[in-house]
Amino acid sequence: HVLPSGNVLFQTSMTRLLEVDPSSGRIVWEYDAGSSNGNKGRPVEVHAFQRLASGATMIVESGPARIIEVDAEGKLLKEIALKVEHPHVHRDTRLARKIDNGNYLVCHEADGFVREYDSIGKIVWDFEVPLFGREPANGHGLDAFGNQCFSVLRLKNGNTLIGTGNGHSVLEVTPEKKIVWSIHQNDLEGIQLAWVTSLQVLPGGNILIGNCHAGPDNPQIIEVNRDKKVVWKFHDFKRFGNSLTNSQILFN
Repeated sequence: HVLPSGNVLFQTSMTRLLEVDPSSGRIVWEYDAGSSNGNKGRPVEVHAFQRLASGATMIVESGPARIIEVDAEGKLLKEIALKVEHPHVHRDTRLARKIDNGNYLVCHEADGFVREYDSIGKIVWDFEVPLFGREPANGHGLDAFGNQCFSVLRLKNGNTLIGTGNGHSVLEVTPEKKIVWSIHQNDLEGIQLAWVTSLQVLPGGNILIGNCHAGPDNPQIIEVNRDKKVVWKFHDFKRFGNSLTNSQILFN
């Protein structure tokens, strides 16, 4: 995350978060989920975090299966237990965000569910990522298949945009859980989707899609419009291979 100050909030391991001033390289803030707030000695991985308007930092912990908010000293301010039906320290969660209404949107990879939790941890909305009548197939690449969702965004129109991981798709879902727009594995001319990871809605309305584990013949980042036309793509397999899971376009 590039913060309003210009500092960058990022992670250096599955548990360690840093805020760094890029002009000097100075570490402004750091937090290690592996040894803080009751986690010493128990498995934990962090797959999502967010600096909040209050100045606190939201951290989502797989393993402990919880969302926490901590202050600048790392003191625990808030804790919300997550519903996890298939517990796994690497797969409890993927992308999660605190959204404008104060709730939390969470991708539960192993469960194949997106769940929205209110400020006290009650599930107020959920969506089970469908398999569309297909049988799951293990793996990460083009031939794998499942509903191990990776990313979720709440759109301005109230719908929810979901990157379905090894479902090879992007789904826009209404509050009533109806799919009203989608892109599937072979919908984009000359491109196949594999593990669909990060999503970003650009200012003009186009959507940036992360395409991980798609092999040397496919781009790792794709910008599409609402007509499902490819506007721009990024392809550097030599440098990133199948390991480019997260991306973001920055605007000055």
